[in-house]
Amino acid sequence: MQTTRPSVIPAAAGVGLRTDHYSYFLDNRPSIPWVEVCPENFRSGMRQKVLDALRQDYPISSHSVGLSLGSDEPLSQEHLGFLKSFCDRYEPTLVSEHISWASYDRVFLNDLLPVPYTEESLQVTVDHILETQDFLKRQILVENPSSYLQFTHSTMSEPQFMKEVIKRAGCKILLDVNNIYVSAQNHGFDPYAYLEEIPADMIGEIHLAGHQRVPAPNNKTFLIDHHGDFVCDAVWDLYKKTIQSKGQIPTLIEWDNNIPEPEVLLEEAQKAQRILDQQKQDVA
Repeated sequence: MQTTRPSVIPAAAGVGLRTDHYSYFLDNRPSIPWVEVCPENFRSGMRQKVLDALRQDYPISSHSVGLSLGSDEPLSQEHLGFLKSFCDRYEPTLVSEHISWASYDRVFLNDLLPVPYTEESLQVTVDHILETQDFLKRQILVENPSSYLQFTHSTMSEPQFMKEVIKRAGCKILLDVNNIYVSAQNHGFDPYAYLEEIPADMIGEIHLAGHQRVPAPNNKTFLIDHHGDFVCDAVWDLYKKTIQSKGQIPTLIEWDNNIPEPEVLLEEAQKAQRILDQQKQDVA
């Protein structure tokens, strides 16, 4: 089945659609401008029927986790074929993946691992993005990672790496503001300085999510990007600065663990929407 309904994702706040909320969305059709889904979760017939139904009322964004763009081995042609079929069926306006690696020797890991910021790694990532875009016949977005370690042989900063990827591959950034904050706290850099380095015209979407604080050696605190809590005040502040400096950008609330009641998720989206609305008033 292929729908023909136009699908335009506005510069407004949407939510990630998770299994726990399928029934609520089917029964209530809450007032939300768009939803994002992980295509790998829609291989079964029952879940496909859910998305067939919701696609009639909500523009769709596709956020994949399985391509492993940073792995130094060929992309899975089977997975590319699956993503092409998904895109042909649901016509997502935005299609995104991660700057990470998650497979080695055809063994896929249940994590999105960071890549070293070197010229070699950059070329591998760019080549894989170009291959993906050529296969899907569309531009994709790539998400900046949350990281818990740094490579001593990296030769550029993360924002430098991201900008070079965008320039060489002709894609855009899915700017995860929480990931910037998590990595900044873990590695000791300024998240606002990172933000200033990213040009507004390179950003196609924003993600917001919660993180977890865990104890680390020497009485320090380590942040884990677990998508299992409310967006914290510091991340809201960084998001507000992002919108003030970059303008109106489609924004998504992600919540993948400790899934709350749907009304809680929708209220988090409303917080983002109020920031977007305030920026629009400020520039009017």
